[in-house]
Amino acid sequence: MQEMGMKDLEETARKVVQQCLNPKEGEEFLVVTDPPTWKIGETLYRAAVSLNLKAHLLVMPETEKSGAEPTPLVAEAMKASQIVICPTKHSLTHTIARKEACARGARIATMPGITEDMFLEGAITADYRKLAELTDRIADILSRGSKVRIEKEGRVLELSIEGRKGVSSNGIYHTPGSYGNLPTGEAYIAPVEGSAEGSILIDGSLAEYGKVRGPLEVVIRKGLAVEFKGPEADWLKRILGERPEARNVGELGIGTNDKARLTGIILEDEKVYGTVHIAFGTNSGFGGTVSAGVHIDGIILKPNLWVDDRRILKDGEFLL
Repeated sequence: MQEMGMKDLEETARKVVQQCLNPKEGEEFLVVTDPPTWKIGETLYRAAVSLNLKAHLLVMPETEKSGAEPTPLVAEAMKASQIVICPTKHSLTHTIARKEACARGARIATMPGITEDMFLEGAITADYRKLAELTDRIADILSRGSKVRIEKEGRVLELSIEGRKGVSSNGIYHTPGSYGNLPTGEAYIAPVEGSAEGSILIDGSLAEYGKVRGPLEVVIRKGLAVEFKGPEADWLKRILGERPEARNVGELGIGTNDKARLTGIILEDEKVYGTVHIAFGTNSGFGGTVSAGVHIDGIILKPNLWVDDRRILKDGEFLL
């Protein structure tokens, strides 16, 4: 890495730590990283040291897929920290380890699949105050809603969100127990298990896979993915397997970051302004009841979306 590139990374790291996590001198600060992302992990560690935090850098074994649990050693270290930031190849967001650490009061930012390019360009450059306003508003609409309808090129998916609370991943993790992705910009919710009926057309990207080669249709019955059609059908069917919990419609998310790009890396893709994503698998960490050891998001570009009878998105444009 050239000197100027390293300098830029360090400036971004300090900005991320200061603005998004609001550290206080002397707080226990843990960076959890793995071999594919350790350069960014090391940069964040140096930023924490420069801010006089009690900084620790932990390089863990790479997990198999997003939603898989880290080792018990990592889970215990997370619970013992006040701030945790996780640049890792696969996501630790929807894990029991993250949930238990937040329950102990940790503020946690996860950065699954982060690259040096993403650390300097795109979603991370957003105006987080403006982003937070929109994201908080969408999360509130979800919290007050009862049902959702998604339409895309003749495919329709309906699901219940009654009694569930929307989550605003707005990049501001200043209070004990708060968490989310960085870079960020999405409002999401755990649909009621068993309620989703219909089909979706994933035409953006898939977590763990990248950009799809062509539209992937997923047929959903009683809240479970039961049929897959398209170039990536065999891949998604294989990674989810046959267990019902892994095929659970675990998340509905709406992207709110106007700087995010479709890169093939889900960390940024699911934040793209005006997109919708549906994830299969675990949702126990944000209001659902399913723990599956896997969480795979699929991005829908230019969707139409209603919450109850209110249209929120028209061909990927917000109607607020």
